[in-house]
Amino acid sequence: MKAKIYDATGTITAKSVTLSDDIFGIEPNNHAIYLDVKQHLANKRQGTHKSKERAEIAGSTRKIKKQKGTGGARAGSVKSGTRVGGGRIFGPRPRNYHFKLNIKLKRLARKSAFAFKAKNDAILVMQDINFAEAKTKDFKTLITSLKLDDQKVLFILAENTDNVYLASRNLKKVKVVTADSFNTYDLLNAKKIILAEGAVKKIEMILN
Repeated sequence: MKAKIYDATGTITAKSVTLSDDIFGIEPNNHAIYLDVKQHLANKRQGTHKSKERAEIAGSTRKIKKQKGTGGARAGSVKSGTRVGGGRIFGPRPRNYHFKLNIKLKRLARKSAFAFKAKNDAILVMQDINFAEAKTKDFKTLITSLKLDDQKVLFILAENTDNVYLASRNLKKVKVVTADSFNTYDLLNAKKIILAEGAVKKIEMILN
């Protein structure tokens, strides 16, 4: 499929680029997308949640009342989880939520995300950009020229460009990544994906 190339002022140029049908034209695999997004969110979890159980509560170990003759249930400790102020029964413990996925499945998920966005006309290709200075004002002007104000935008650059990254990091709805560091969640979370011209070949090389 063909895509027009925009310049740094947001104007369509006479040039165009061919996007590989093996990536941008496939039928999206919803289950692969689901698994990759699930893994991304799970791997971000710290897993440091913890509550005190019966053995960790500070309190007296004396028996609360005599075993028999009260007409009520037996009670041996104020730390019991059935009593107010007692420990948590089967409470959360620190754990690792990380899990692995096959690399072929992850590639399929990324291809499917690109194909989904391409079907919805949510992908723009832009000439490789760089700023003389890391000014947020310059980046905001670029976003405005593309008529993408107040939309979540993902910029995928061919390589790390410090001034572009620094100029964008104060904008809440803009994320800048390189062609070798994007993920399925970022692709789907963005309203528009802007590919640098040099990033297209890198993405095709990585995913194929």
